[in-house]
Amino acid sequence: MKLSAPIYQLKRRAKLMVRDGRVPLHQALDTVAREEGFARWSLLSAHAAAGPLSKTLLSQLEPGDMLLLAGRRGQGKTALGLQLLLDAVRLERKAVLFTLEFTEKEARDHLRARSAGADALSNQVEIVTSEEICADYIIRHLSGAPAGTVAVIDYLQILDQMRSKPALPQQIVSLGAFAMTSGTILGFISQIDRSFDPSSKPLPDIRDIRLPNLVDLGLFNKACFLHEGAAQMQNIG
Repeated sequence: MKLSAPIYQLKRRAKLMVRDGRVPLHQALDTVAREEGFARWSLLSAHAAAGPLSKTLLSQLEPGDMLLLAGRRGQGKTALGLQLLLDAVRLERKAVLFTLEFTEKEARDHLRARSAGADALSNQVEIVTSEEICADYIIRHLSGAPAGTVAVIDYLQILDQMRSKPALPQQIVSLGAFAMTSGTILGFISQIDRSFDPSSKPLPDIRDIRLPNLVDLGLFNKACFLHEGAAQMQNIG
């Protein structure tokens, strides 16, 4: 769905509504979003953020890459991860979503929405929803997959939420070694810390990744940060 204007102009429209009508900004943003065909502003923002970059993201990745897809809730990071998987399928590459958040039906519905109803395409993305998802599980599942396979993990911060699973730093070390030796591309949907202040910088960066447990972020070599319709790829290290 194409927006009627760039997102910064849509935000300006909402701010004018606040000034002229004395309505809260969140209400004005949602009103603008509905005019553009979205139920609320967060959905419009996610659509805008995941749009242009989604056309080129896969071409910027190499076998063995460890990628962070990071943003606040509703900023498009999950949508971008799903688009990455669909693009992999279009190139006849194996694509797998490991999710601890969605049911299989929810994930499939989101994929179909992004593939514009091309069910044959979205159905080729493998969806794994086991509660056992962790580094060892992912490595076993992808063992023998061809180089260039793309897997997205949803999401980084809950890989070790069960005490029976290894600590997150240990899991990332294992997954990084596996990606390198197997030629698999691993993308990790990631939360941004609440301390990120968009008034001080337009996009979060590696320092804003939420880390309930200390992780060496140098184990990732690429990151994509999203916020309010903007998205930027960065090399790490």
